[in-house]
Amino acid sequence: RKEYVDLYVNYMFNKSVQKPFEDFMKGFLRGCPARNWKTFFPEELQVLLQGHTTFDWHLLEKNAIYTKYKKLDQTIRNFWTVFHKLPEEKKKMFLAFLSGSDRISGYGLECFRFWIVDPQVENPDESSPYASTCYLTLFLPR
Repeated sequence: RKEYVDLYVNYMFNKSVQKPFEDFMKGFLRGCPARNWKTFFPEELQVLLQGHTTFDWHLLEKNAIYTKYKKLDQTIRNFWTVFHKLPEEKKKMFLAFLSGSDRISGYGLECFRFWIVDPQVENPDESSPYASTCYLTLFLPR
């Protein structure tokens, strides 16, 4: 039984995917030569390709840039009060709403800047917040 299980596991995890993996690796290395990747530790490469998955949300607040708002405006203070009370999953959903991804690129939050802008609409009570993911801008009506 042990030999059967060993052979079956070897087939499922190695032999059955060997050809598709070789094809993938060949294509991947054509665009990204292996010598470029060997300079990274596996953990660094994972962050580079996938982005950071854990965050210091207070650093996100610190790095926000305000347009037509001041940091101490009531709308901004209310926004951050509510934001910090959100569960982790909802904060990541906000990040995806803002940037198009629930992860931050390899540089991390230290270099991540985004804008909170007052869209100065005529009736702010009838407007919802919206974002421009290309410019990392949150339009937050008063």
